[in-house]
Amino acid sequence: MRARMNVKTLLATAMAAALAAQPVLACTGIMLKATDGSLVHGRTVEFGITIESSIAAVPRGQAFTGKTPNGDGMKYNAKYAAVGAVAFKDIKILDGMNETGLAVGAFYFPTFAKYAALTPQNQNKGLSPADFPNWILTQFGSVDEVRRAVEAGEAIVAPTVLDGWGSEAPPFHYVVYDKQGASIVIEPIEGRLVIHDNPLGVMTNSPNFDWHMTNLRNYISLSPNNAEPVKIAGQTFSPLGQGSGLFGLPGDFTPPSRFVRAAIFTATATPSKDVQTGIDQVFHILNNFDIPLGASRDVSDGAINADYTMLTTARDPQNLRYYYKSYEDQTIRMVDLKQMDLNAKGVKLVSTKGPQPIADMTSQVK
Repeated sequence: MRARMNVKTLLATAMAAALAAQPVLACTGIMLKATDGSLVHGRTVEFGITIESSIAAVPRGQAFTGKTPNGDGMKYNAKYAAVGAVAFKDIKILDGMNETGLAVGAFYFPTFAKYAALTPQNQNKGLSPADFPNWILTQFGSVDEVRRAVEAGEAIVAPTVLDGWGSEAPPFHYVVYDKQGASIVIEPIEGRLVIHDNPLGVMTNSPNFDWHMTNLRNYISLSPNNAEPVKIAGQTFSPLGQGSGLFGLPGDFTPPSRFVRAAIFTATATPSKDVQTGIDQVFHILNNFDIPLGASRDVSDGAINADYTMLTTARDPQNLRYYYKSYEDQTIRMVDLKQMDLNAKGVKLVSTKGPQPIADMTSQVK
């Protein structure tokens, strides 16, 4: 018994050390299709420390230089204008959409991400983990184009330490959507970029995407339809209430559980009639993944890192509108890429922070 306890203690200590080395992050992404054929997608952003985030509008022609552990990497100019979220004043879009309707999101991928080794021969293709989604957004117009470029080795993701993300390179994997409804996941595995088809449009965090897809087979008995009453020994046993068909749906905040819930919620959602009601539905579904401050946390050396939902975004690739709301302000806000000057000089920024406006309805009930 003592030996078992020692092994258990060692495992717990090792897991705690791993968690302490990297802040917690629990993002969830989904995609929906309306009855008129329009597509919408969105995601939540969670992190164990506060991320200083802004919404950025990147114009065509904007110059970028990739960061690597050994200095400058790939140099490129934006072929397409884009809008999306940036972090820590690093003007590289981590989640966003470009003028063709292509969208990309970076998701935390701890303990599984292993980036490419940087060499003098490949440094000119080098991008940091935050550069990679920005490169995709500004260079490509479809999932097929992204796939061909990645498979051809046009870029590598180098293990680059970035301001604000800690003392190690942030471990990311990426989801890509296009206007036609195609979606892929790109993961840095053992130094190479591995591409998975993503027919469900769902995304969370570790482990590997193909593991999540296999894990769904454990839940194929779940149904949005309520369970039928059963008779046992002459007694009828009826469900206690609505939702009995989904009894056993995992409800915790771990990535596997969130992946299962996201897959089931999107697969069983009543299709919206059009893109605007689809955007509303994206936010309603993602509300189920809101993590309140304090409900998910890691304690290390007396310090508490509490994971919470800092940002929720939604994207309309038909009308090129990017929606968002923050922890501090639940008002849904929007940036319309079609109304922007796509050839502007320089990047425009707006902070996601702000106090929650409260509508005073007293005068209407007096």
